[in-house]
Amino acid sequence: MALSRSFKETVKARAERDPAFRAALLGEAVEAFAAGEADTGKALIRDYINATVGFEGLGEAVSIDPKNLMRMFGPRGNPRLANLSAVLRELNRREAVHFKVEPERLVG
Repeated sequence: MALSRSFKETVKARAERDPAFRAALLGEAVEAFAAGEADTGKALIRDYINATVGFEGLGEAVSIDPKNLMRMFGPRGNPRLANLSAVLRELNRREAVHFKVEPERLVG
């Protein structure tokens, strides 16, 4: 039995109609990066970009070639901190969200 929609189409449709979903997707990406899970963070950012602004629009906004952005957030990509910061700053601005990092003591 074939699926009626691809995963990317489903994510895009949900992102278009649900601001909380978009913010959560972006938040999960930031948390993944902070936890040292770069591959997961890149995949989530890639899904978010594809579902929202697109690589062309994002590239224009952050002055980075869209093909470089695609490589950067691809499975073998390794974004520099300056580029990652520029991308996250722009996505946060577009989404009108603010992420806050707070220390949490680990007990154990």
